[in-house]
Amino acid sequence: MTADHQNGREQEDVLEEKSVDPTQTEENGSTESTEDEVLNAEIVEESSEGTDLQKEIEALKASELRIRADFDNFRRRTNEENAKRVKFASQSVIEKLIPLIDNFERALQVEATSEDAKQLQAGVDMVHRQLLDVLNVEQVEAIEAVGQPFDPNYHQAVMQEPSDKYESGIVTMELQKGYTMHGRVIRPSMVKVAE
Repeated sequence: MTADHQNGREQEDVLEEKSVDPTQTEENGSTESTEDEVLNAEIVEESSEGTDLQKEIEALKASELRIRADFDNFRRRTNEENAKRVKFASQSVIEKLIPLIDNFERALQVEATSEDAKQLQAGVDMVHRQLLDVLNVEQVEAIEAVGQPFDPNYHQAVMQEPSDKYESGIVTMELQKGYTMHGRVIRPSMVKVAE
């Protein structure tokens, strides 16, 4: 065997090693394609999981905000109800005192002729003023009636009468005094109204 012949043989072997088998190439290409698809699927799945988590986090945040808003509203309503309960805690007692004030005022309208009656009336007047002071502390105020336009929110009309002094719809006489407490009517005025 000559040297040239040996070199030629080695070159053929190298070429055979470098030659590519088409079947093997297709198999490799198919394998790479499958791996890419799997990788892409995993990426899509991870991306989908990330999106789902993000949506869940946003839903939880929205739920937390709603719960906080509901709690704030509940606390505000509770505070308002407690404040109102404290403000009107004495209303039932005041309502029981008002008829006593009516009686004191009727007694004060009687003209005293004797010294004993005048002294007794002075004592009644003093007690009457003390009661009014207690009502003022509790923010109890008398409702204006005579000369005011009739207002069904504050006045209770028991009759109508013709009047030369007042226009139609104006209160002409107060039969029983009305009162408010912190702006709330606890007893309306009983009145006559001009026709």
